Formats: sequence, C-alpha cells, structure tokens
Amino acid sequence: MRRTEFDRLIAGEFGATYGSWIVESHVLSRLGKTAEEAIEAGEEPRNVWWELCRDFEVPEERMLGEDD
Repeated sequence: MRRTEFDRLIAGEFGATYGSWIVESHVLSRLGKTAEEAIEAGEEPRNVWWELCRDFEVPEERMLGEDD
C-alpha cells in the first residue's frame, strides 16, 4: 500500500481533520508509537492501517474503504 492510499483510507473512515489528528497523536497499542512515527520508522502503511482498524474497531466491511 502506498502512503496516498493509506491517507485516502484514513480520510474516508475518520474524515480529513480527525484522521490527521489520529495519525499524528494516537499511539497504536501493538506498535507503541503513532501511525506517523511507525511509517517514518519503516513500518508498511498497510500494517499501520490494520493496527488503526484494530484499535478503533473499524468494522470489517469498511476496512478496505469505500467502493468507487
């Protein structure tokens, strides 16, 4: 997953403003760092997305984003 796809999924699920706050502020329970820190440290955006889905209990049917 590219970062642009990660950002699209974040905005689609949480909205642009709240999503940005989550990426920069929420410490992922399994990774011990924020999504931004994890990606900058080399974690795949796909893995970070799944961890956010887990932490925020995103329903399975929304984990892949909206259909275009």
